[in-house]
Amino acid sequence: MSSEPDPDESRRRARAVQSGATRAAVLGISDGLVTNVSLILGVAGAQASGNIVLLAGMASLVAGAASMAVGEYVSMAAQVELLERLLSEFRQHLRDNPEHARADLEQFIRRGGVLPATAMNASKQISLVPDRALAVYARSLGLDPEELGSPWRSALTSLVTFAAGAAVPLAPWFFRSGTTAAVASLALGALAALVVGGALGYLGGRRVIWSAARQIVALALAAGATWGAGRLFNVTVT
Repeated sequence: MSSEPDPDESRRRARAVQSGATRAAVLGISDGLVTNVSLILGVAGAQASGNIVLLAGMASLVAGAASMAVGEYVSMAAQVELLERLLSEFRQHLRDNPEHARADLEQFIRRGGVLPATAMNASKQISLVPDRALAVYARSLGLDPEELGSPWRSALTSLVTFAAGAAVPLAPWFFRSGTTAAVASLALGALAALVVGGALGYLGGRRVIWSAARQIVALALAAGATWGAGRLFNVTVT
């Protein structure tokens, strides 16, 4: 079996990353997990009632998911508008100063290692079709003009993944309370952090163990800080 990458698959993955959905999913589930593990253990460290912990966790899940979705939508919408403006400016540049725009394309092609004469000829051919010239220019900026990003997709992804991550440490409090539920929250959170960290390492082509360990350390530091803050109130979880 050939180990060479499939160009179509590589293109699909690149578009998924540029769309913002992949970033939103990674941030969503990681933030949801860390946020609710920390909050739940912090409240558990200061509050005797399991119902209060459950209420705080649910409030954090809903508020955090909504906040992440809104923030991701605003961020992606601004990014798309900026990218569209860049492309619009170059489209205008093609109309107003075609020779200068052609020279820009030639420089981009030459940076790819193409011989000057070949680059000049290619830029002339490309400039004859404005849409093709615009696409080449966009790629010179590292953009795919066919997929600038989807604010709605990113927002929905953030909403769902944050809620999923936040639900993991909250689940034990529906059935138990006190120390038993707190330990279960921490255990589930640690397991989920290992999975998330390992998946990030695998997808990014990095060491899976190192990525998983880094995620666990981040979770432990956040949870430990909030648990310690909660214990300052000197209330035992029962």
